[in-house]
Amino acid sequence: MNTIVKTFIIFILLSQSVFAIDNKYYQNKFNATKKLYLGSIMSSDKNKEIEYLKKLIQYGNKLQISTWKYKKELNRLDKKPIIRNKTKSILRKTYSIKSVTQSSNSITINFNKKINSSYIDFQEKKVGKNYYDEFYLKGNFKDAKPTKLSIKGVDKISIYQKKKNLLSLVFKHRRNLKTIYIINKSQIIIKVLNLKKTYTQKRKPNKIKEKVKVIKKNILYPIKKTIVLDAGHGGRDGGASYKRKRFEKDVTLKISKYLKTELQRKGFKVFLTRTRDKYVKLSNRTKYANKKHADVFISIHANAARKSRAHKAHGIESYFLSPARSARAKRVAALENKGDMSGMGWSSKDSLLTILNRAKITAANKMAIDIQKNMLYSLRKQYGKKNIRDGGVREGPFWVLVGAQMPSVLVEVGYISHPKEGYRISTKRYQKLIAKGIADGVESYFLKN
Repeated sequence: MNTIVKTFIIFILLSQSVFAIDNKYYQNKFNATKKLYLGSIMSSDKNKEIEYLKKLIQYGNKLQISTWKYKKELNRLDKKPIIRNKTKSILRKTYSIKSVTQSSNSITINFNKKINSSYIDFQEKKVGKNYYDEFYLKGNFKDAKPTKLSIKGVDKISIYQKKKNLLSLVFKHRRNLKTIYIINKSQIIIKVLNLKKTYTQKRKPNKIKEKVKVIKKNILYPIKKTIVLDAGHGGRDGGASYKRKRFEKDVTLKISKYLKTELQRKGFKVFLTRTRDKYVKLSNRTKYANKKHADVFISIHANAARKSRAHKAHGIESYFLSPARSARAKRVAALENKGDMSGMGWSSKDSLLTILNRAKITAANKMAIDIQKNMLYSLRKQYGKKNIRDGGVREGPFWVLVGAQMPSVLVEVGYISHPKEGYRISTKRYQKLIAKGIADGVESYFLKN
């Protein structure tokens, strides 16, 4: 065999060896990419599918194998603007607030979806001579920076994106504004109520001061509303107690009297089921409210826990009449229901409550929510958020509310059995603050409804 033939054979053998190594490299790449491609299908990541399909076609061509099925799938996916759709989806999620508009005395925030009370938080503060009403809205507004807001009668309104998902709306004024907010499906409406009073006093304080008061009542309460307040327990029924020295019956009476004063200032007509330490049957309390043709009935109580939990249980709660939904509601109701109807079983009571409560349950629930929010706000300004626990709004079978022909709520102003809260409840400061919170809640309820 001559030298030329030997050289050619060696070249052929080397070429086959290199091709075999190269072929093995691309085969490994192909197999690994195929696994990644199958994983992208399982996770529905279309962008990754496209990336791996392109690599499979590339490695398949190197291996000289058929890749027509991968090309077909790639063509199908490439027809859809995957990345563009994903971008639009991100924008929709990021900018959850569609628009912010204003009218003569209100600002409306429109969201992209239905919302609830967790989407807004409110704070009020005074810095120097100015008052600030600060609203924090859960969401992102694309045009927060260029948007300019103004309401005649308000010194300044600022809007800015405080955080990525927190829009801030601040009202600044030299007088304390009366602002409320209303949640309506996918909207939050913030209203300023005392603009006329602020403006007329600024221009002609002496001449029309009295006229302004009349206008305020006529606008807010076209029909004068009547409230009946019920101070829980009384007389031989002392209710719960703080160290067996300060009784629930005394606390509730004092709060009811402070509350009467607060409501009368707002233009309401108010009656008390008892004005002194006197025992009144539960059924007679609502009979009295019906006799006075009351628009609202509110029963004031103080909660209590058994000795083993007395140092832990604290907080304020609001209840409206309904069959109990939880063991806790039944326990609290049992403490307040000792005066009447004790012989009825739970099933009989539930049947009766279902019939009595149908017409009033929605209105009473709304009122309880407004009262609870305003009590928390009033107390937390003084004692701090950590010290005032939100026990929530609950349904409960309270017999003091049975028979009332109007929306009725039972308020537990705190736990008189708790070492700190029990003492606090008996102080004049706490009693006045809780009364103010309840009064503001009642006013808010009528303004919204």
